[in-house]
Amino acid sequence: MKKTIYIFSDGELQRKDNTIYFSTTEGKKYLPVEDINELFVFGEVSLNKRFLEFVSQKEILIHYFNYYGYYMGTFYPREHYNSGYMILRQAEHYLDHEKRMAIAKQFVSGAVANIRRVLRYYQNRGKNLHGTLEAIDNLEQSLESCSNVSELMALEGNIRNYYYKAFDHILENPDFVFEERSRRPPKNYLNSLISFGNSILYACILSEIYRTHLDPRIGFLHATNFRRFSLNLDVAEIFKPIIIDRLIFTMIGKKMITKDDFEKGMEGIVLKESARKKFVDEMDKRLKVTIKHRSTGKEVSYRRLIRLELYKLEKHLMGENMYEPFIAQW
Repeated sequence: MKKTIYIFSDGELQRKDNTIYFSTTEGKKYLPVEDINELFVFGEVSLNKRFLEFVSQKEILIHYFNYYGYYMGTFYPREHYNSGYMILRQAEHYLDHEKRMAIAKQFVSGAVANIRRVLRYYQNRGKNLHGTLEAIDNLEQSLESCSNVSELMALEGNIRNYYYKAFDHILENPDFVFEERSRRPPKNYLNSLISFGNSILYACILSEIYRTHLDPRIGFLHATNFRRFSLNLDVAEIFKPIIIDRLIFTMIGKKMITKDDFEKGMEGIVLKESARKKFVDEMDKRLKVTIKHRSTGKEVSYRRLIRLELYKLEKHLMGENMYEPFIAQW
């Protein structure tokens, strides 16, 4: 499996012959270009066109984050796998209301099923989550009656509100109280952690989309527009509860991250660099964890599960199999 490289230091990315290296005041570190899937850049890093041409040839994506850890954008090389046929199928399913709704409902259904898995996992470990589960079950009953994407997004938002309020019961930590979901800027430690984790997942999924025939600009639950990728946001709904949220609960529960790992700045409450390093390191480990795949019976990593999810979507778009989202079985 190819590696993800995280760069937190300031410096310069350069090409030398058929390899690349990262140069800082402390020296040069050569990077194994054939083994790199993507680069996550958090530091102040400069590079030139020659470097970009080379990593484009090697099909390496570069995800950029600003000083505060907010996602800024991605260098998305020319697609080597992109298919005109697949783009047309995506566009057809987006423009046809019934076809778009069918896929969008599956994304929400998968998200809710995995939210329920997480809640039941902690309920079985003594957390009082019966009321939350009952409220979510009641809300989910209206999923099929949603007639448009706006209603679907509103329903999913209401379900997530109940889910996020349950974080306090799961964590039982006065330093990490949810209050309400807040984004740029996050108003408390927990929201800051959720936002950072989600942004890393969005970028990881974008890298997996690049390895398929799908176009990341055409989503189904999140509206397609001229400013951003949207398909990765759709797929992330399924995996956020079982990858990001479970990781957050583990790291806070084991005191791997405490209130001392945050600082307040102009961009709200943000993770310190040392905590960001800890989080991405643990997330990298989480993505490599393997589980037995229901269909094949083989051990696959969570990272591979994301790719398999995209392949299922491709088959749906081509009319081969109806898309059904991945649902965790633990």
